Amino acid sequence: MSALSLMLPLLLTLAPQDPMRVLEGGSSQQDSVRQAVRQGRFVPLEQVVADALRRYPGKLIEVELDEDTYEVEILGPDGVVMELDYDAATGRLLKMEKD
Repeated sequence: MSALSLMLPLLLTLAPQDPMRVLEGGSSQQDSVRQAVRQGRFVPLEQVVADALRRYPGKLIEVELDEDTYEVEILGPDGVVMELDYDAATGRLLKMEKD
């Protein structure tokens, strides 16, 4: 997948525990991501979001797919936004940093 940058805004209007609701829109980029998950090239977004929220509890505010990296942003109860980057193919946490 070449330079895929998929913005999945999961702002306060969406249920933070159901991140895949955003993928029901049907853009070609979203379809590409769904296909990559079905083919086993990417781990499901739910898996990554669940791990991110376990590591840094709070409110999910955004998920972005940049190339082959899921970037998950969570607003913590302390008001700090944490970005957790995951390898989309393996689901492995790559880095965690304040945003």
